[in-house]
Amino acid sequence: MAEKILALVEESLDDDQANDVKVIPLAGKTDIAEFMVVASGRSARHVDATTEHLLTKLKGAGIRDVRSEGRDNKDWILIDAGFVIVHLFRPEVRAYYDLEKLWESGAHARDANEVSSA
Repeated sequence: MAEKILALVEESLDDDQANDVKVIPLAGKTDIAEFMVVASGRSARHVDATTEHLLTKLKGAGIRDVRSEGRDNKDWILIDAGFVIVHLFRPEVRAYYDLEKLWESGAHARDANEVSSA
């Protein structure tokens, strides 16, 4: 099921000409999803339109409980499709947060004791 959702996400982002689409496998890193997809839009309007198209395609494919957050400001929109989490950014916001580096470096996996003792 995860691969089916991922393929649909990648196809939709490609159709809408999202930029710099990156798929990050999450197996062994977290239980929240199987894959994380990070992509950029050219503008806030492009990010929002790409989000709308993706949500429509996911729901049309029968993916239930798809949720999105961040559509009010259109800088960073998160789409939770269950097995696949999608982050759509305006380019400068994506560069600032650099989620790919965070998830690839393993910084997300710090022990909770390290955080609470800091």
